[in-house]
Amino acid sequence: MKIKEFDYHLPPELIAIEPCKRRDQAKLLVLNKDNGSISDSYFYSLSDFLRAGDVLVFNDSKVIPARLRGFSEGREYEVLLVKRTINARWECLVKTGRRLRIRQTLSFGQKLKGIYLERKKDIFIFDFNLDLDDFYQEINRIGQMPIPPYILKARENHGLPEYGKKDMGNYQTIFAKKSGSVAAPTAGLHFNSKLLAQLNKNGIQKEMVTLHVSLGTFQPVTTENVEDFQIHSEYFEIEAETAKRLNQAKKEGRRIIAVGTTSVRVLESATKDGIIKPSSSETNIYIYPKYEFQFVDGIVTNFHLPKSSLLLLVSAFADKELIIRVYNHAIKEKYQFYSYGDGMLII
Repeated sequence: MKIKEFDYHLPPELIAIEPCKRRDQAKLLVLNKDNGSISDSYFYSLSDFLRAGDVLVFNDSKVIPARLRGFSEGREYEVLLVKRTINARWECLVKTGRRLRIRQTLSFGQKLKGIYLERKKDIFIFDFNLDLDDFYQEINRIGQMPIPPYILKARENHGLPEYGKKDMGNYQTIFAKKSGSVAAPTAGLHFNSKLLAQLNKNGIQKEMVTLHVSLGTFQPVTTENVEDFQIHSEYFEIEAETAKRLNQAKKEGRRIIAVGTTSVRVLESATKDGIIKPSSSETNIYIYPKYEFQFVDGIVTNFHLPKSSLLLLVSAFADKELIIRVYNHAIKEKYQFYSYGDGMLII
């Protein structure tokens, strides 16, 4: 299977540069994957397409201000934290990183320093000088939210500043709890307290899992053949009581609907023989067409970049040709795409 089969053209004006003023006013495309029917709606009407007893599974990971500016020997470096490994050690991406020397120290503001240890392909390994609590406190003071490059470019094309103060809140779900993601689980951005209250009133169960978004979620597929690509691992966890409730719902025949591809990856990674196991581990699960889903019955998701592992995942859940038709429909109807854009429900 060729990755070029998952390419499409998106008019640049359909890249969302800001979210809706009210989160639940984003458009919602509803796809019935069995009969291929498409409905156009809004997220505030999500309950209309669900039934009492359905379970929505959210990712409660919290995005950190992962974009840092470091200085060393008169040069400035843009460092993107990607994934914490052990203690104060992080995998990072670095602009103009080829200029760095092993053991070179970068200063990020007055308190935070990082020593460059080694490079593994595009990944730069740094040891930082602060323990985790102090580290997070400091990057919350000096860092920028890791707004995706395509949004920054679109803002530049509109003559707008790359970053705004509102991004600190906009690029975060309202149920974000556990720090560690370097990109938002964007399907969750459409939910506000009013929508959650309506879902609860209508008998929709809410559950939380955690996956800290890293390269495994947002890196592009770089191989010609889909099957040859190897995805990076990401940390996830699912608690025992959560697993127990999910297994009970599944046993009762209630639908498990993952909010976002990250929640899909948690559920499918933690399932063995049709049963969710409590887990705290790394996953490099790579879902593309022909994958057989074990636990997930529906997905709430945004519209994804061409040739991305996320587009492959939704094309595995619904037929690839059907997803192409859906994307063409969304473009024709001028849906907004990507992180701050509109979304869809696939059931």
